[in-house]
Amino acid sequence: MTAPRHFGAVMSAMVTPFDKHGQLDLDAAQRLARWLAQRGNDGLVVAATTGEASTLTDDERCDLVRAVAEAVTIPVLAGTGSNDTLHSIALTRKARGLGAAGVLLVAPYYNRPPQAGIEAHFRAAAAATDLPVMIYDVPVRTGKRVSQEVLLRLFREVPNIVAFKDATGDPPASAALIAQAGEHFDLYSGDDSYTLPLLAVGAVGVVGTSTHWTGPQFQQMVAAFQAGQMAKAREINAALMESFEFINSEASVFSMSIKAMLRTLGQEVGECRLPLPPTPPEVEQRARQVWAGLNG
Repeated sequence: MTAPRHFGAVMSAMVTPFDKHGQLDLDAAQRLARWLAQRGNDGLVVAATTGEASTLTDDERCDLVRAVAEAVTIPVLAGTGSNDTLHSIALTRKARGLGAAGVLLVAPYYNRPPQAGIEAHFRAAAAATDLPVMIYDVPVRTGKRVSQEVLLRLFREVPNIVAFKDATGDPPASAALIAQAGEHFDLYSGDDSYTLPLLAVGAVGVVGTSTHWTGPQFQQMVAAFQAGQMAKAREINAALMESFEFINSEASVFSMSIKAMLRTLGQEVGECRLPLPPTPPEVEQRARQVWAGLNG
């Protein structure tokens, strides 16, 4: 495993707190960011998918990134991607002034552009900043995978594209990518349950969701892997499986489940914005069970 060069090993894609009226709660965001920094997170990704970026106005995005960056000393990455290249460029240009340590650029969704368009989109957005850039490929959400050839060119030719959040669920392809261009970028698991398999092929860590409450366990797993203690790493991974299963279901997707767990732990983060509905009572109950099992 290569040591991460920019952002640390364990990061959370942070949820966005709202108050009881559905308004952005910056005080709660700062409290949550500090709480996460104290509980095993080396960095935070703000205003991205798990942070319900598609429901935030541009002003809200900027206010959120600025507030979180002011609250913590760990790296804060601003989610500045969208399916509109000009919009992504505009958001990316603002990131440094907001205190961000880097930006996360998701592959353009919905439009389903050809690979030439995906590559041009990333190049244009990365050119809008001198901050380090993490590319995010999550085909289950975007509808189209970024090709290996495009990724290799971006990592080799664009100096500030330095990291990859890999949510493709394809460890053999991840291994091939690292083998061919690993010296140019850091690969992070974009799916909590794939973290240990991806560490085995050269990933540096995880940009997670259950890491909101399992940051210390992920740190222990990464440390065990680095020390060659494979049995211990597998044991920790096994203990995390209930959290992996809880985080996403037909009844409750990532942001909803995370907020249910955080409420269980006393963090005031509110509910999600529509189209994500209020969390079902059974999910709140399940959150308590998962937490008890993790700490039993």
